[in-house]
Amino acid sequence: MPKKELVGKVVSNKMQKTVVVAVEHDVQHYKYEKQMVRTSRFKAHDEENKCQIGDRVRIQECPPMSKDKHFKVIAVLGNVLGEKVEE
Repeated sequence: MPKKELVGKVVSNKMQKTVVVAVEHDVQHYKYEKQMVRTSRFKAHDEENKCQIGDRVRIQECPPMSKDKHFKVIAVLGNVLGEKVEE
């Protein structure tokens, strides 16, 4: 089974080596069939503390590192404002 990869926005980086990433996905309402946006928040391991609030990042599933941390940051894609981040 392949590891899950998600793309989201960093919403918190106040912890050491950990960031909180918000991932948005579209769902359809079961009765009214309207498209809605749902947000899931995942804690991800950031070894070098290089992620800043507002960065778009790619996270990948990994074995549990703590009670809540099951993902790790594999790439910083850029800033939400569209700025490229040097890697």
